[in-house]
Amino acid sequence: MNESNPTHETGPATDDGVDGLPTSHLGDPVVVRSAAEHRTRSRRSFLTGLAGAAAGFGGWRVLQGRPEDGNIPDVLRRGYEFNEGLWTRIGDRSKLAPTFALDEATDIRVNGRHGVRDEIDLDAWQMRVVGLDGAAITTGGLELLDGLEPVDHVVEHKCIEGWSAKPRWTGVRFADFVQRLGVAEDYEYVAMETPDGDYYVGMDRETMLNAQTLLVTHLNGEPLTQLHGAPLRLATPHKYGVKSIKRIGLIRFTNDRPRDFWAERGYTWDAGF
Repeated sequence: MNESNPTHETGPATDDGVDGLPTSHLGDPVVVRSAAEHRTRSRRSFLTGLAGAAAGFGGWRVLQGRPEDGNIPDVLRRGYEFNEGLWTRIGDRSKLAPTFALDEATDIRVNGRHGVRDEIDLDAWQMRVVGLDGAAITTGGLELLDGLEPVDHVVEHKCIEGWSAKPRWTGVRFADFVQRLGVAEDYEYVAMETPDGDYYVGMDRETMLNAQTLLVTHLNGEPLTQLHGAPLRLATPHKYGVKSIKRIGLIRFTNDRPRDFWAERGYTWDAGF
């Protein structure tokens, strides 16, 4: 086509014109542009897109050059911490998550074997509880839970990878366990580790004392399997599953934010939603 011949950008024009312009069947003027104008617009769009891509690539290179903090660029870590602080201030950590009927319970996949790769003698398992001063409060097996009110509920378990399930957890409230031990609420965090120290998490006090945060012994009506954290694990619907530590070997109360396995590998420390 000769470049001087016009092309129509919109629908067909009628024979009637307005101020010399053809009109559409609705009576509106039809915008007419030449092939040269189309090429100019296309070139401009291409250059704009190219500039955006270059800016994105440049930003990525800048991030890669930043010093790391917790295995991610420091500016991203600051963003994590800002979000954590914001939601901590405006969130209500005593709120309860939705519960479901027992017959709505579903299986939950084994997703993570840190701290539970090797089987242990469940009869020989013991958990140590340590106070703010570093001294042991108590050490024992499942008898430490004797006499506490059992809780049996179905809540949603969310994985940081994007999947979820509705397991039925049976156990006791962590808050009741703490009260039994006579631990004063003058601590800010709770640190937990597996017996071999291979997996460890830190949690804020408010989430740990939530009425739905449990020390769990049974899953879907059956005793926990070793890969699901037997004989005792944590379960809370208020954090992603990475915080629900399996096979607890140590509980420690502290005012210093504890180290956390996945936070050290670039994930958010809080892991809430």
